[in-house]
Amino acid sequence: MLKKLAKLRYLPNKFEIIDHGDYVICAVSGKKIDLDKLTYWNVNKQEAYFSYEEASKKS
Repeated sequence: MLKKLAKLRYLPNKFEIIDHGDYVICAVSGKKIDLDKLTYWNVNKQEAYFSYEEASKKS
C-alpha cells in the first residue's frame, strides 16, 4: 500500500485534516509520522514533531 503525505492544520489539542493522507514529516528530523502516532506539534509554527525530543529542540 502506498502511503500519502497528509496536509494538516494544527490546533490546540487536535489537528484538522486539510488533505487526506497517512503521515506527516517531522520538522526537525525529517522522519515520517503516521497520523495515528502523531502526538507533538506546534500550533503557532504549524509544525509536527516525531517525539518530545524533537519538539524540545524546536521550542
